[in-house]
Amino acid sequence: MTGRDVAIVGAALSDCGRVDAATPFTLHHQAAARALADAGLRHTDVDGFGSTGTGVLAPVEVAEYLGLRPTWVDSTGVGGSTWEVMVEHAVDAIRAGTATTVLLVYGSTARADLKRRLRTANLSLSSRGPSQFEVPWGHTLIAKYAMTARRHMHEFGTTIEQLANIAVDTRYNAGLNPEAMYQDPITVEEVGAASMIATPFTKLHCCIRSDGGGAVVLTSADRAKDLARPPVRVLGTGSVSNVTTFSEWEDFTVSPAAVSGRLAFERAGLTAADIDVCQFYDSFTSTVLLTFEALGFCGRGEAGAYLEGGTMRVGGRMPTNTDGGGLSACHPGMRGMFLLVEAVRQLRGEAKGRQVDGARTACVNGTGGWFSSASTVLLGVD
Repeated sequence: MTGRDVAIVGAALSDCGRVDAATPFTLHHQAAARALADAGLRHTDVDGFGSTGTGVLAPVEVAEYLGLRPTWVDSTGVGGSTWEVMVEHAVDAIRAGTATTVLLVYGSTARADLKRRLRTANLSLSSRGPSQFEVPWGHTLIAKYAMTARRHMHEFGTTIEQLANIAVDTRYNAGLNPEAMYQDPITVEEVGAASMIATPFTKLHCCIRSDGGGAVVLTSADRAKDLARPPVRVLGTGSVSNVTTFSEWEDFTVSPAAVSGRLAFERAGLTAADIDVCQFYDSFTSTVLLTFEALGFCGRGEAGAYLEGGTMRVGGRMPTNTDGGGLSACHPGMRGMFLLVEAVRQLRGEAKGRQVDGARTACVNGTGGWFSSASTVLLGVD
């Protein structure tokens, strides 16, 4: 590591899954305290802080709850890719000297909240601004992802069974993770027979709803030398904003990760062939499909075939979402934080029962909204 390098030196999850007694603040605190302890740091060492918070003054109220008074703050909100974007911001801040130790933390009781309000599957995230012109026609978040799947099937001959295979392999990995919310194996046939949500997606093509939180701590290479855990270097990052309105998206079959990934790989001096393990946002099976193509792991229109034969499984040719992903392990709302924690565990050799042998590099990709944003982070160990 050089003096300009930045590394993740702490990573941890809060209690996850079914945590009915917790509040979002509780989960923020658990995750932050565990990540700082993992790094061998105290809250007084933190001068940079990023969180989406739980109210209007995010992240100020969360920082106050954690006993922090940071001099650098980030409250970026771009959906599921938020935490990868914040990593990019934190790296820039540490290199510029405006922060020395940055804590990024997330906590959500999405599952518990579901009990206290109406189902949201048939609602749109927004009815203001440009979105107002599509909302009356029923373009919900789930329907938009389903449209990307249907378009890919139409253009490239991708089958629903190939999409279902993504859910099956992800559940296989969840079966290796005792902390995963759903661990029982599923088959392609069972995915197809599940309740229809938004054609062609059945329930098992969609992410689960859980409670949970996580946190990571970043600092400079020089500071990392004195800390408790092996540093996981940030090799390259890239972020991009896409659209919220489907009529403004030029091609439903191209994830914005094509841009964020190109930037991250160029800045790291790597290609997809250099990656040992992947952690991709998997709100729906089509999210994973398009991400593999966008990041260059296979050609356009080829992901369905590429992912056959257990590609994503631990022990497969490109282990992906090794904790069981948002499809089976946990998904409290913005899962990008969990991608980072799992990548760190894999690169430090701490993913018990699901460890990818010899993992030295990881590709993390978050997707926000309905392919409205993307951010790619490449990580590695010496």
